[in-house]
Amino acid sequence: MSKQTLSFQAEVAQLLHLVTHSLYSNKEIFLRELISNASDACDKLRFEALANGALWEDSPTLEVRVSFDKDAKTLTIADNGIGMSEQEAIDNLGTIAKSGTRDFMSKLEASQKADAKEQGSLIGQFGVGFYSGFIVADKITVESRRAGLKADEGVRWISGGTGDFEVESITRETRGTSITLHLRDDALDYANGWRIKSIINKYSDHISLPIVMPKEEWKDGEDGKDGGMVATGEWETVNKASALWTRAKKDITAEEYTEFYKQIAHDSEAPLAWSHNRVEGATEYTQLLYIPTKAPHDLWNRDKKAGIKLYVKRVFIMDEAEALMPAYLRFVKGVVDSADLPLNVSRELLQESRDVKSIREGNTRRVLTMLDDLATSGDEAEKAKYASFYGEFGAVLKEGLGEDFGNREKLSKLLRFASTTSDTASVSFADYKARMKEGQDAIYYITADTLAAAKSSPQLELFKKKGIEVLLMTDRVDEWALGFMQDFDGTPLQSVAKGAVDLGKLQDETEKKAAEEAAESFKPTLERLKTTLKDKAEDVRVTTRLVDSAACLVVQDHGMSTQLARMLKQAGQQAPDTKPILEVNADHPLVKKLVDSAHFDDLAHILFDQALLAEGGLPDDPAAYVKRVNALISA
Repeated sequence: MSKQTLSFQAEVAQLLHLVTHSLYSNKEIFLRELISNASDACDKLRFEALANGALWEDSPTLEVRVSFDKDAKTLTIADNGIGMSEQEAIDNLGTIAKSGTRDFMSKLEASQKADAKEQGSLIGQFGVGFYSGFIVADKITVESRRAGLKADEGVRWISGGTGDFEVESITRETRGTSITLHLRDDALDYANGWRIKSIINKYSDHISLPIVMPKEEWKDGEDGKDGGMVATGEWETVNKASALWTRAKKDITAEEYTEFYKQIAHDSEAPLAWSHNRVEGATEYTQLLYIPTKAPHDLWNRDKKAGIKLYVKRVFIMDEAEALMPAYLRFVKGVVDSADLPLNVSRELLQESRDVKSIREGNTRRVLTMLDDLATSGDEAEKAKYASFYGEFGAVLKEGLGEDFGNREKLSKLLRFASTTSDTASVSFADYKARMKEGQDAIYYITADTLAAAKSSPQLELFKKKGIEVLLMTDRVDEWALGFMQDFDGTPLQSVAKGAVDLGKLQDETEKKAAEEAAESFKPTLERLKTTLKDKAEDVRVTTRLVDSAACLVVQDHGMSTQLARMLKQAGQQAPDTKPILEVNADHPLVKKLVDSAHFDDLAHILFDQALLAEGGLPDDPAAYVKRVNALISA
């Protein structure tokens, strides 16, 4: 047997440091990498055996074996795949970042172009995965023999991850490769059956060939000694060996989809809906996306990562890949399996990748299409599902109006609101438009803290009198979101609490003339009100929107509502220091009383504070308000 010592063909000390400290965020990843390499070697054998059946030798069943020895402090990953010759071991293991898989595929491409899709399923498209073993090992021993070579043409490769490695010829009866990790003292917990199984279940459960381990059973201790797990001498498969999302949809039952969701989402309830698709084109990937039935308790935590699991060629990469789904769809759970991304992709790379952007856009479209199918379905049960979804996630969906310009139109069709004709959030913009009165040229809405506050708002009085429907928006995000949406299908949106009310054709000339005359005759009182309330109100004017109430507060067309300003202040945010406009009803008894009242100033302040109270606000000085009211009552 020949033995030789060779130097690495790269600045190995620096590169190994990079691999073991920077490339991987957690130690247990090494097992994923080595199992993936083993799976890849088996895939290579399958391909080459198509042209040369002798490569199967006497072992037609492919598998990966994972075993450990606590006493020897070793962990071994073995496969019966294609294996390596001595020169291949030198070339592939002696050069960091040289991928045997990539080299293999480039050779295969020329002769088997028809099998491109199958080739693309090979795992391990980069050449540093093997070296991840040095995360937990201070020495790695590799023994291998290439399929088709004689038993005495095996090779042993040994390195401590420093500047050189040893290679020697050995006799190896079986084809394939075994990698033995000599564990560091701080990594001995990887010589534990339960720990290894849990890592395999987490990262490699869906590798398409069996991963087997020595079967262990509990044995009680004797003579006062503690019991423990003892190997039975048998091997057991520890993975499912089949990725659900890689199977054809027609072969998967609803129960299987549901159980898979419960597994990945840690949810006891079945999902509301799901979508399973293989996307082909410039970017190839498989998506299996779920919409939960119930919102999580931390739904409003925008810093929470999205629930999408990222796989690359069936290999688990990361949980909660937030780059694959926009923030306003953070409730979506599922799996994306890419054929194009590298296995060592990081969160930083995900943010910059063009392929990831394409996947993200595809995922977004798919989720919105799924929701639209539910919302517009002729099946009442499906519509009920959408109503249930909207009750749980509607508010967070609205965030998309400000975050996703490209899908704003799709999102606007999915929104639902309560209205003056419906107490439930069931009215879409399209429904509203279909019911608009002849001559109505705007979609009217009002924002408020609660449904009760919205329904009883003085700003609705004229609209109720005219029989005009108004959308009632009570989610905290509504006003912010509607700021990014000026119209729906060409019809402008108009807040009834902003600007002057102009009902256009819906308001006859007699009404308009009466309002103008009232404003003119009330001018002296208005001027006096402006002077008295100069610290509270930007302007005071005669209203055209009130019927029964004495006064109301409005803001300029593009101003911030008093409700939104309150919410910002409650959240500890800075709100613009703007004053509302006080609109007074010249026909109201209280307003008429102002004209000649000796308590003009007190009445003026009460009028303003009552208007503020009516829309859910509080006076700046509640005690002063109470004092004024009491003084007038006792006068």
